[in-house]
Amino acid sequence: MTDVNSRKPRVLLLFGGRSSEHPVSCVTAAGVLEAIDRNKYDVVSVGITREGVWTLVDQDIKTWSLTSGTKPEITAGPEVLRLTGEPGSHELLASDPAHQVRSLGDIDLVFPVLHGPFGEDGSLQGMLEMADVPYVGSGIAASAIGMDKHFMKVVFEAAGFEVGPYAVITDKQWERDREAALETLTHLQYPLFVKPSRAGSSVGISKVETPADLVLAIEAARIHDPKIVIEQGISGREIECGVLEGRGHAAPRSSLPGEIVVEHNGHTFYDFDAKYVNGAAAELSCPAVLSSEATAEIRELAAKAFDAVNAEGLSRVDFFYTEGGAWIINEINTMPGFTPSSMYPHMWAQTGIGYVELIDELIYLGLNRKKGLR
Repeated sequence: MTDVNSRKPRVLLLFGGRSSEHPVSCVTAAGVLEAIDRNKYDVVSVGITREGVWTLVDQDIKTWSLTSGTKPEITAGPEVLRLTGEPGSHELLASDPAHQVRSLGDIDLVFPVLHGPFGEDGSLQGMLEMADVPYVGSGIAASAIGMDKHFMKVVFEAAGFEVGPYAVITDKQWERDREAALETLTHLQYPLFVKPSRAGSSVGISKVETPADLVLAIEAARIHDPKIVIEQGISGREIECGVLEGRGHAAPRSSLPGEIVVEHNGHTFYDFDAKYVNGAAAELSCPAVLSSEATAEIRELAAKAFDAVNAEGLSRVDFFYTEGGAWIINEINTMPGFTPSSMYPHMWAQTGIGYVELIDELIYLGLNRKKGLR
């Protein structure tokens, strides 16, 4: 094993994955690949196919962006990769169809830019924890809570946050008695937002205006997750705040808030197309136009939400800000969109930490985090 102090830290950028957010992960990876300082880090890019195969991929950012007009997709190469976790060594190995194994060298840190289940939900984090491999981002529990909109709301309610009215329909409830499951929604007022409980990037989400469209929306969400969260629409501004873990025992840092203003030309809410394809569909305004008191309040609440789920590394916390001045928490995203044009890096840029510096800080936090129980 080469002494890490005698060479550049070797960062494994891991992206793609088995979830419906596979293309979003690739786009995020393109942003990191373009910006990461190659004078400081030796970068190895590894993609995960939708079947869960780890494969070595090229680092041409055009391959993983949306500029071609098609969603990027990782396909398996001739070799299958695996990461070992022996004491004092984290070696990346490649095996070919003849089962010949070669070493691709040691890895000092995994930078997972995976979104959705099997990457952002604690699954990957558990594997890396078992192998004692340092990584960027939240640990097992925070990742799992942050991925599941149901359990996230339970944790936030327990922490004293105001949460909008909602209901949950599990797979067993829906299959056992559909009418009884629908009956649990009668206390909610339309419009409703029907969401897969464990998906992101607005994948599978529908806005429902009348009961006649409800079953169809639930079935559409169930394509992505058998557990569904149904939320009552909230009238308010959509304000977001970035959080960055403090160094050592320092408190988490929060960014200036940003606001999403959706231009309603074919978009009834901030859906996938508005986020990643049609740049004119939504305006990302940062800093959000708020009073100094409201700005201070959301920054404090975002840091509190970060601590409530025991998050690490980075998170984006989303709120609704009502006309009456109430902050209603919507969700925390423990691996937010991380392209240069995404809201999370944009908010930090406005706060004084640029994209390249943000990548540096996340790598520093990952390399210096205590291993094991924290």
